[in-house]
Amino acid sequence: MSAYMSSYTMQPKQPKLAFTARQFSSHQRGFTLIEVMIVVAIIGVLAAIAYPSYQQYVIKTKRTDMMSDMQNIASEIESRKLAQGSYSVISAGVKTDFAIAYPRQGTQLYDVTINPIPLTPPDNTLTSKWIITATPKANSQIINDGILTLNYQGIKCRRNVCGTGDEWTKYY
Repeated sequence: MSAYMSSYTMQPKQPKLAFTARQFSSHQRGFTLIEVMIVVAIIGVLAAIAYPSYQQYVIKTKRTDMMSDMQNIASEIESRKLAQGSYSVISAGVKTDFAIAYPRQGTQLYDVTINPIPLTPPDNTLTSKWIITATPKANSQIINDGILTLNYQGIKCRRNVCGTGDEWTKYY
């Protein structure tokens, strides 16, 4: 070997173990304050749009639950009448069992009354013509939803709009 080659020694490069301050800052990860504020603003706009729709959905769900309860009460009135022979016999029991606040569990939203048509004072004993009325309780979220009624003919009313179709579910 030549002298030039023998005096030449190859030394491997040493790896850098530490970053300088400038190198480290270019590799940082995270969000800037502006990026976080933009995300918060977007979430706020979405919430402002979605919350009223959600509230209407909740009210409609509670109205639907009450409508179902009223249909069940009407079925029970007719079932008891068939079993016991007359409305006057079942009148007191029906009123005791069903003319209460609904729903039975949780926050009570409606006061239910069951009366004959026309009223028969002093005790308003049921006749073959009756009406179930669900009145929203004061200071509840459904106070503006309107009074619901169901009569012996299956006619449903909500906010003075009556019929045998979907009058209960229409949004007014």
